[in-house]
Amino acid sequence: MKSRLIRIGNSRGVRLPKPLIEEAGLDGEVEVQVRGSAVVITSRAAPRAGWADAARLMRERGDDRLLDAPTRTRFDDKEWRWR
Repeated sequence: MKSRLIRIGNSRGVRLPKPLIEEAGLDGEVEVQVRGSAVVITSRAAPRAGWADAARLMRERGDDRLLDAPTRTRFDDKEWRWR
C-alpha cells in the first residue's frame, strides 16, 4: 500500500486506513520502533493481559488442578524443614 507523509505540527505522520488498523489489532497506545530501514508499529498490550481473568475462569470451572501428581525430591526428604 502506498501512502504519503503528512505534516502534523512540527512532525510528520502517515494515515493508516481503519481496516489495516483493525487487521493489525492496534488499539490505543502503540509501540513504534525502527528496524533497519523499516518503521514497525506494534500493539502496546500488556504481555500477560487477560491472564488473571483466564485463571479465575479456570478456577470456577475446576480446571486449575495439577496435571501430574507431585513428585517428591531429595530436597523434600532431607533439606526442607517446616518451622
